[in-house]
Amino acid sequence: MRTLILVLSAIFLAFVPFAVAGDASISGDYVEVRTADVYTGPCFANGEMNLTGKEAILAWRINQGLWQGVALDGLSVVAVVKSNSTLGDPFAPDPTTRAVLIVDEKANQAQHDALVDLARSLAPDLTTQVIAIKTAPVHLEMIAQSGFAEVKAGDFAEIKTRALHHHDTICGNESVYYPPLTELASSQPAYTVVHRYEGDELNGTWSSPAKRSAFVGTFVR
Repeated sequence: MRTLILVLSAIFLAFVPFAVAGDASISGDYVEVRTADVYTGPCFANGEMNLTGKEAILAWRINQGLWQGVALDGLSVVAVVKSNSTLGDPFAPDPTTRAVLIVDEKANQAQHDALVDLARSLAPDLTTQVIAIKTAPVHLEMIAQSGFAEVKAGDFAEIKTRALHHHDTICGNESVYYPPLTELASSQPAYTVVHRYEGDELNGTWSSPAKRSAFVGTFVR
């Protein structure tokens, strides 16, 4: 009996580290906006293909969790990306997509580095060429399941969204044509009220409001 107990105890202890590691996660809120409709009819999407939708802003706010062993609760990071083709087009992916990362100024150096690595891990295809990393005050507010979100990253980037309404339909055949640009635990399309980027690194600034071009949701990693 004693031998059996020792064997079972050894088996249990052998699996404890794996259980703890498996339970570790990081989670929070997410906002994405593009320069092309993501909630649209196929005819409209095909008409915009490779003409619009080459720019996007992705924003994450960590509600709780660790990354690289560093606590990131309450901090945010933003990725501003620009491609040579419509983002999310599975038939014409662009390996030269460029990105500017904006890191929450409240982060210390360890948190700053962890936020950069987290953004690159959450959107690897969009951050292969990070051409600048900036530090600024980052504010992200979102009301769950309402479609409402606000993001402001210094003077560089700003997003405001609201829920999609019936009068936002055009052809009556709309659906989520493009999925979000990163893996999410939950998401819903939203209407873009404000979408702007002002910076020198991506060869131009842009403003693209009044589109059905946003996602709001949550992520878990």
